[in-house]
Amino acid sequence: ARDPGSLARWLCGALVVRGVAAVLALPRSRRELLQLDFLAAALQIPFLSLLDTRGPLPFRAQSPFHFHMERQSSLEMLVDVLVSVLQANNWQETNLVLCHPWDVSGFLGLWARRSQLFLHTVLDLGYLDEPGATSYLRQHGERFRTLSSPVLLLGCDLRRARLIFQAVEESGLPPQEFHWVLGSPLSAGELQTEGLPLGLLAYGEVSRPPLELFVQDAVELVSRAIASAAHIRPDLALLQTMVNCNDRHQAGGESSGLFLSRFMANTSFHGRTGTVRVENAMLVRPEQQFRVWSLRRDSRGEPTWVTVGTWRHGNLELEEGAWQSHRQHTSPGEGPRMKLRVVTLVEHPFVFTREADEDGSCPAGQLCLDPGTNDSAVLDALFEELGAMNGSVPRAYKKCCYGYCIDLLEKLAEDMPFDFELYIVGDGKYGAWKNGRWTGLVGDLLSGTAHMAVTSFSINSARSKVIDFTSPFFSTSLGILVRTKDTASPIGAFMWPLHWTMWVGIFVALHMTALFLTLYEWKSPYGMTPHGRNRMKIFSYSSALNLCYAILFGRTVSSKTPKCCTGRFLMNLWAIFCLLVLSSYTANLAAVMVGDKTFEELSGIHDPKVGEHLGYFRWG
Repeated sequence: ARDPGSLARWLCGALVVRGVAAVLALPRSRRELLQLDFLAAALQIPFLSLLDTRGPLPFRAQSPFHFHMERQSSLEMLVDVLVSVLQANNWQETNLVLCHPWDVSGFLGLWARRSQLFLHTVLDLGYLDEPGATSYLRQHGERFRTLSSPVLLLGCDLRRARLIFQAVEESGLPPQEFHWVLGSPLSAGELQTEGLPLGLLAYGEVSRPPLELFVQDAVELVSRAIASAAHIRPDLALLQTMVNCNDRHQAGGESSGLFLSRFMANTSFHGRTGTVRVENAMLVRPEQQFRVWSLRRDSRGEPTWVTVGTWRHGNLELEEGAWQSHRQHTSPGEGPRMKLRVVTLVEHPFVFTREADEDGSCPAGQLCLDPGTNDSAVLDALFEELGAMNGSVPRAYKKCCYGYCIDLLEKLAEDMPFDFELYIVGDGKYGAWKNGRWTGLVGDLLSGTAHMAVTSFSINSARSKVIDFTSPFFSTSLGILVRTKDTASPIGAFMWPLHWTMWVGIFVALHMTALFLTLYEWKSPYGMTPHGRNRMKIFSYSSALNLCYAILFGRTVSSKTPKCCTGRFLMNLWAIFCLLVLSSYTANLAAVMVGDKTFEELSGIHDPKVGEHLGYFRWG
């Protein structure tokens, strides 16, 4: 093995002296990273290390020539994602459970530098195996009783997280009463539901580009830096200043490697992996995108993971409808419940209205507003006046809403739980796409004026593309009546079973057969001709046509049959042909008669034939 000095001199002669501008390396361990850091400082040319490991290595380059391109999510980025999730819920502090043997003080210092949220350390399970962690949780399970803020499970896989949830449940506390956040990123394939509490938050990368794309972006980073440097100092950017590996220090001025490193540290572009930028003068970070999931119940009551947000470019974009319960939910006894604004539409017998009492109250049903507008600012002002102690809302706006849907809404608010403000849709429409926008209930939901709509709301394909529906609570029997076809068939309907070319071929074959029957009979010495033995009857062309038509239509008529053997053989061939034609015609005729009615059979309003024959049907 060579000593470091000999290795550096050998690489200098192999790389630097030959004009190599930069080196792309793929280290797989911290030891290799340290070696590359030493070589970059010794050779004074940029080294770009691209890690191809499953986890981040605890190393940061010290040399200004050594750049580190990350494929994995750095700990700083994971902290930024977690802080965004916690701030979206308006949580000011959180509790930490560690499942990985990290430096707790170092992580707390990183958290303090990247966030203003206060972090409590509850349990440290990083140095315990599974039996030891189970025993430790049983002994210290009472520590969860005093928690009022969310619990962050950092470095915990799903197996270790289940142990924590089981220990909390054994201590007499249902895990659903706490806000749990999985602090380690997961892939979509790793998400499971068994043994996990509802409301659990998790996150993970959307997709990770392959190594080949990272290599292409690394090469493009060096190319862009060389091109930019060549515009300023072509002599430094394109020519190496080091010509003697034994005397690397050039008197006066900076080296070409340091000059190129400065341009690499200030280069950013949109590459194959997304936006590539350099941070802290040596850390190359491609663009990364994360999804935030929450464990919910689906329409069938089964637990499922739902996307509630997307983190990109340092910001968390929330799915308002899905995130609402997390952002406003508080445990019992912690404060006011979540408040939703609900829009409805009067439709008997599901929703009825009547005038409110003189004092503005409703002895039965729910107080609702009917302002005749969908302006969110007007509605905010009206509900603010309605909730104020001395507020005044015009009596004409106050209605009492009752009916099946209102009872369903009250029961839903009791079970979830949440409070609601109820109003009647301004334009009285269910919702349709008109003049480039949605009207009615759908328009209020899409504009954010209302969080939820409760009424006899029909589900169709257009609405399903823009809003979410619950499972139907009421179904009607939809029927479509189609009048039977009473028009008479045209006179040529009997020819429908066969194509017109088939009809032409049949009649051409008939006349050709009759012609050859006549020729064979007249050329035969035994035929019914004036020159034959039987002179009393003559077999003419008309006799042959009469015979061929009789065989084709299967009718028994008075006809003359040929006497020669060739004519009789041809007549039998024609009879066999006619039998096959008649069989095919009869079968096709039955199929055409039945198929003529199939277009009138409709399976429903979405039947393709409704759209295809829209101009044919007259709707009533």
